Amino acid sequence: MFDNFEFGRLVIIGDLLLDQYVFGSVGRISPEAPVPVLLKSHQKIVPGGAANVAVNAAALGCSVGLIGVVGADKNAVALKQALSLWPSIALQGLVELSGWSTISKMRVLSGQQQIVRIDEETVIDFPLETQSRLIEECKTALEMADVLICSDYAKGVLSENVLKNIIDYARSKNIPVIVDPKRNNFSCYRGASLITPNRAEIARATGLSLHTNQEAERAAQVASEQFGGDVLITRSEEGMSLWQRNGHVRHEVAHKSEVYDVSGAGDTVLATIGSVLSAKQDLDTAVVIATVAASIAVSKVGTAAVSRHELSQKLSGDIRDNTIVVSLERAQALVNNWQKHGASVVFTNGCFDLVHPGHISLIHAAAQFGDKLVVALNSDASVRRLKGEKRPLQNEVARATVMGALRDVDLVVIFQEDTPLEVIKVLKPNVLVKGADYTEDAVIGGDVVKAAGGRVELVSLVEGCSTSNLVNKMTSKA
Repeated sequence: MFDNFEFGRLVIIGDLLLDQYVFGSVGRISPEAPVPVLLKSHQKIVPGGAANVAVNAAALGCSVGLIGVVGADKNAVALKQALSLWPSIALQGLVELSGWSTISKMRVLSGQQQIVRIDEETVIDFPLETQSRLIEECKTALEMADVLICSDYAKGVLSENVLKNIIDYARSKNIPVIVDPKRNNFSCYRGASLITPNRAEIARATGLSLHTNQEAERAAQVASEQFGGDVLITRSEEGMSLWQRNGHVRHEVAHKSEVYDVSGAGDTVLATIGSVLSAKQDLDTAVVIATVAASIAVSKVGTAAVSRHELSQKLSGDIRDNTIVVSLERAQALVNNWQKHGASVVFTNGCFDLVHPGHISLIHAAAQFGDKLVVALNSDASVRRLKGEKRPLQNEVARATVMGALRDVDLVVIFQEDTPLEVIKVLKPNVLVKGADYTEDAVIGGDVVKAAGGRVELVSLVEGCSTSNLVNKMTSKA
């Protein structure tokens, strides 16, 4: 499950912003001009831009090396103070440029309504010396990194010179590169593994509209041709569309959420994608989790981080299902959903005719190997073929009901075949569990699970416990 992810180290380079919020209430219009008068209640300062990406990654549990440019001014001091609240963010890569002002964006709000935004920025081509320092800081940080994130707000840090050098260096070390782009053409990001444009950005870069999934796929393909990597389009209320060069496409529906503020939501997506990849999860899983994280981010006022606890709670809610006994088709959908939310799925099987302590011990032991336990149950016809015409003692509905009532069991599937091989092929569990009376190479479906990256576990059985023994004792006493 997401709680068990072991996040790695991210290097985040890009434009650093200081986001300031002035809160208050409006009760009258100024007599001096037709403008509202705000009675200020409080003010807050939070990291923005690439710094917000860093904070979001740190909130999930990553260690971060942050690289960017700051001025020798009060805004830089305020930004560093805000970042100092996150000990897992290393600030050695911040390059100071005298005479340049740290970018600041001040938003004035009455309640949750933004009245005005005041930007303080000077966008320049940074001197070659500054660019060289950025490149060297990034290369140093990449020596111990799992993922490189480039947060491009088009404020000057990610020049073509800087981009080429750091992307080439990351590629030479087999470190994936994720870019949040802000250019009218994506060719300057050549070599990146993934870019995450929003609808407006990819429409501007490709000249294509994105009203349907098919149009999004076409735009992603054109964008990929510009830089050579995969594309994840964030589409606001329509969710996200992942297009990969290997032909895989995923359209993830947005989670319903009361939207207060979309500012910073792209940073949350970027940080979540990088964090999940650093935990050695696949891109599909990262996209599913990032969609959930985005729904939390937009429900907050202003630029805000999504914590690991918040995300874990939301993910757990998304994979709850009160139905225990299901068809194989339904089980496949549920297992796929669980796995894409980061859950490890365990599988075991049996007839489970008259549940005894040996069965309970097996089920409990199996549940310890992952987050969700699926039990495949032989149908009545299957049991008769295996055990004889007098079995089962309980029909499949009764056996499934008893099995589904066990607190360790999350899903029960009844299969008609003599073995669960077809069920295993469809569900592709992460862990396959059998009793220690088997050898690993004799476990049916073990080769399928291991070929998909999973494993087989053998657990000790309670001696003397079997349904056949119980039947023999009952018939002998009779």
